[in-house]
Amino acid sequence: MELELTYMSQTEKDSLIAQTVKNYGGKLLSFIRPKVKNTEDAEDILQEVWYQFSNLTNIAEIVNVSGWLYTVSRNKITDSYRKKKTENLEDHAYEDEDGSFTIKDILLLDDSENPELLAFREEVWKELFASLDELPEKQRLAFVQSEIEGKKLQEIANEQNENIKTIISRKNYAVKHLRKKMTVLYRDLNE
Repeated sequence: MELELTYMSQTEKDSLIAQTVKNYGGKLLSFIRPKVKNTEDAEDILQEVWYQFSNLTNIAEIVNVSGWLYTVSRNKITDSYRKKKTENLEDHAYEDEDGSFTIKDILLLDDSENPELLAFREEVWKELFASLDELPEKQRLAFVQSEIEGKKLQEIANEQNENIKTIISRKNYAVKHLRKKMTVLYRDLNE
């Protein structure tokens, strides 16, 4: 089976890029703008998307241009949060004894005026719940009741008619699982 490669001239490529910019420029800016701090940041991200699009060598092979553009835009928004999170979080988060921010601090902060923080928090919650869904029910329940609902471990043990050591063990397994699954977010947060 031979692959059929689609080649296009530079003129055709330039025309396709110009038409794509015309068709999607306003829509993408409207998509990006509410997710970043200001219009200048949104325009910078949009420029990065267009730059990446224009430098593709296989531009004619993109089946869903709209999907590609929105995916790249989301990725660029996420990248911008990660680049700026330290400067943005310094004013809004608390530091541990070692000077680093914790995921829990980020999740519990109430700062609806900071779109970067909101988007990062949304990403952390999404990853947390996806990781929690992978846990056995009893481990997930021990973690959620303790860490999210704020119940004491003894209270959980009494409610479930279990030994406190069993609840501690379940929570520890959950914590180990979550640490493993969220290593990338922890690393990004502490860099």
